[in-house]
Amino acid sequence: MDDSHILSEAFSKIKDYLNNNQDNNLPIVKFKTPSELAAIIDLEVKPEPVSEKEFLKLLDQYLDYSVKTGNKQFLNQLYSGFNFPAFIGEVFTALANTSMYTYEVAPVATCIESEMIRLMNSYVGYTQGDGVFVSGGSNANLIAMFSARNRIFPDGRFQGYDSSLKLSAFVNEQAHYSFETAANLIGIGAKNIIKVKTNKKGQLIPEELEREIKASIKRGEKPFFVAATCATTLLGAYDRLEPMAAICKKYGIWLHADGSFGGSIILSDTHHHLMAGIEKTDSFAWNPHKLMNIPLICSALLVKKRGCLQHNITDINTSYIFHDIDKIEDLGKKSIQCGRKVDAVKLWFAWKYFGLEGYQKRIDNLIEMARYAEGIVQEHPQLELMAERQSFAVCFRYVPKYKTDLNAFNLQVREALRKSGKSIINYGYMGNTLVIRLVTVNGELLKSDIDLFFHNLLNEAKILEDELGAVKA
Repeated sequence: MDDSHILSEAFSKIKDYLNNNQDNNLPIVKFKTPSELAAIIDLEVKPEPVSEKEFLKLLDQYLDYSVKTGNKQFLNQLYSGFNFPAFIGEVFTALANTSMYTYEVAPVATCIESEMIRLMNSYVGYTQGDGVFVSGGSNANLIAMFSARNRIFPDGRFQGYDSSLKLSAFVNEQAHYSFETAANLIGIGAKNIIKVKTNKKGQLIPEELEREIKASIKRGEKPFFVAATCATTLLGAYDRLEPMAAICKKYGIWLHADGSFGGSIILSDTHHHLMAGIEKTDSFAWNPHKLMNIPLICSALLVKKRGCLQHNITDINTSYIFHDIDKIEDLGKKSIQCGRKVDAVKLWFAWKYFGLEGYQKRIDNLIEMARYAEGIVQEHPQLELMAERQSFAVCFRYVPKYKTDLNAFNLQVREALRKSGKSIINYGYMGNTLVIRLVTVNGELLKSDIDLFFHNLLNEAKILEDELGAVKA
């Protein structure tokens, strides 16, 4: 194969893909079942290499049948959009192909990650803070809980977890499932994650938190970790950090803020009040790959106290990798990973490109687009707002003119819309009620994009409603 020719063709395909990415006359996804995809794409790796022509065809097929998450009608996940400077950063990161364990092999990347951690800590208010880029929000939550366990039981790093301690942790009842996974991994057990009641907005009730802590102590348990959620996956609810911080201080408990979804709102002068008290937490999970539109994965765990991440590691006397010749900090000494992808660089390129003010405007626009979508729901006679909008998520459903199972009908609307490739949106359950969830997480969204989404959704709903009416007749 001619690598130069393949590279030239690949760049041409990238250019075409980007040009087509925002063409709403093209589907976001050409929906196929797994068996249909297997019939189209030669997935099997065979003993002999493919030809150059076949290789280029595979590149086309991969892009052709993948979901266009950069399209502004992709409203399905908590990440969306195409970020040009971050994409360039990702390409250059792969080109340099280094790892983040030592300054020796990643001098520029080490300096950049250190600067990004410093900048992010400045927004949080951790004046003596630290941090590290990790492999996702779930991993950040794990390391936060791991750090809390090691603070209350430092010998556990060497001796293993002592179950007689009966450690207990507390989370919003709508918190991410990763906390139960983390409890499993660090040895305390998922059943010792206590889910605290929330109000109608989905916010953890501080009084309920203290009641659960007291009950845990009465049972002979040792509360050691509390997680606030900023914002919840379905409703976009932000737990109130100030009262939670006061409770955790009273009982000597580590307070973690899971900002995996909504943490980037801290950049906004207008809306950062939703995270008032963040400086009183002990750790903070922040995913720039969500509201900042950085390509997956780009996640960081920030901690209030410098040194606690390195304290987590049981043995760093590995002379074959950490040499300490120049007395420069090797970031691998505070990471549970050895080989670690360079994720800070693409964030750095994007932040340089847009500037601090540019990113503020992008975050503020997301709230404005959610507010606009909420208004459309409230004004339409057959759309029902299912919860008060708090941030980036709008939960609603369509109510047809004819009596039917609303859960089944709205799921059918969602599936018809998804498989049409015109718009993709997700759904979830509030209790037993299915709700359609619109999330505004693409920083380049315009009101016209929101209008187009509702046009597409209402068209699909009307088709199904007419079919329902014909059956009723």
